[in-house]
Amino acid sequence: MVELVSDVSALVGRHMKHLVRIPEKLLSVTLMPVAYVVVFGVLFGSAISVPGSDYRSYLMAGIFTQMMLTNVGNTALGVAGDLSNGVVDRFRSLPMSRSSVLIARTLSDLTLAVIACVTMAIVGYLMGWRVHEGFLNALAGFGLLLLLGYTMAWLGALIGLLARSAEAVNSIAFMLVMPLTFLSNAFIPLDGLPGWLRWLCEWNPVSAVVAACRELFGNTTTGTGKGAFPVQYPVPVSLVLCGLLLAAVVPAAVGAYRRAAAR
Repeated sequence: MVELVSDVSALVGRHMKHLVRIPEKLLSVTLMPVAYVVVFGVLFGSAISVPGSDYRSYLMAGIFTQMMLTNVGNTALGVAGDLSNGVVDRFRSLPMSRSSVLIARTLSDLTLAVIACVTMAIVGYLMGWRVHEGFLNALAGFGLLLLLGYTMAWLGALIGLLARSAEAVNSIAFMLVMPLTFLSNAFIPLDGLPGWLRWLCEWNPVSAVVAACRELFGNTTTGTGKGAFPVQYPVPVSLVLCGLLLAAVVPAAVGAYRRAAAR
């Protein structure tokens, strides 16, 4: 266990040094969240009304969740890059734990997710977003978001190990993130949708996470997508879904990495 912690710490330090040397990598977790908050808040806010809530407050949980989903692509690209440029071969020659490579990668990407959350929270606050349920509930909301981000990082690691090329990774990440984000309650209330489409959006796991964050932040609305079980009990449903997905993808990713390193 001590060796694993030591290996992970060293590899996390490696990833952080890359950020210092190539600060352009921070653009995706700073400028992109700002653009999402400003563009969606201004454009959609002028066209969409939400019962019982200001649209910009309603929007923030959706944008937070969307940014956590992008961890899929970020981690997958990083892992695929390590496979293609020979870094994995160098790691294989060292006396280190195989799982430490993926743990360090996902923790490093979780650090980027923290930066994204802080950036979006500041911009959202300047645009009028507020938390109404107290510090502890707000902390729980951000904790749930980071749990989702960490889960998506492990899913991305698995995709990167299986796809093994940047082109395939980008395609898979896009096909995964876009439908999950826009077929949900992230950006629009669900009451006006046709029955079958509303049912699909309510049972989308992303809708549960977004609803949970709105509940914890105190940005809830009246009569928006409250029919299905996941959005009636969003916090426990979100925790269970993230836990189950982590339990499935972590061993699968570690196994895929060991096979890739053995080639």
